Amino acid sequence: MVQRQLSPPFDFDDLLEIMQRLRTPETGCSWDLEQCFETIAPYTIEEAYEVSDAISRGDMTDLADELGDLLLQVVFHAQIAKDEGHFSIADVTQAISEKMIRRHPHIFGTEHNRSATEQTRAWEEIKAAERAGKANQDDSALSGVATALPALMRSEKLQKRAARTGFDWTDPQDIFLKLEEEIGEVKDAIDEADSKHIEEELGDLLFVAVNLARRLEVDPETALRQANDKFERRFRAMEQIAPDGPGGFAQLDLDAQEDLWQTVKRKERSSESSE
Repeated sequence: MVQRQLSPPFDFDDLLEIMQRLRTPETGCSWDLEQCFETIAPYTIEEAYEVSDAISRGDMTDLADELGDLLLQVVFHAQIAKDEGHFSIADVTQAISEKMIRRHPHIFGTEHNRSATEQTRAWEEIKAAERAGKANQDDSALSGVATALPALMRSEKLQKRAARTGFDWTDPQDIFLKLEEEIGEVKDAIDEADSKHIEEELGDLLFVAVNLARRLEVDPETALRQANDKFERRFRAMEQIAPDGPGGFAQLDLDAQEDLWQTVKRKERSSESSE
């Protein structure tokens, strides 16, 4: 079979053909032919994070590139599914189009226009109805929360689902009391020198911290990412201003390192206040 010559500008159909050629037995790429859903899934997750990173950096050129990498993952999964006789990319676009139209009756139907708050509530109601209509459905309010989500994100989603049933603190101050309780239980576990118990209690502490973030309308994943970025920025700044000598920053004792940390913090705050 004679294959057409691919040349720019490329469109979505070209991308589909590229992936099909890569997965064609005998003439395709050996690596692409060896892949399956399970081996590709980690790359899909990684590409989604790289999209998020480009957005956080405000790099639109990089964002376009990363969105292409993420789109490739969708096409890759669809091609594997087609090769195995499950579904095609046409089924993917059909399903998502139907879903978006179904979930926006105020745009594509006869319902009145909604505020953002009304739309969020209606969206969740429609999703709940969709879950209830599936065969072998899980009737739990927590059904459908993917286990592969990052732990902080999954924790928040589980708590939101539970809150819709009324299982939630009514006063945010109660969460602070629960945090204090969980910190005490972590200390008790440490005193017991039981590593599994320590792990369990630290998990409970993080779960309550996520609950507090949710009640304060703070995305815990974003908050922790920003904390990571701040720590990295300050640590690198300490390394830069540390006295020269063998070992550099690492050869300083903890008190000297703490002094540098406080110096960096003061410089940051002074810079922020002058802006």
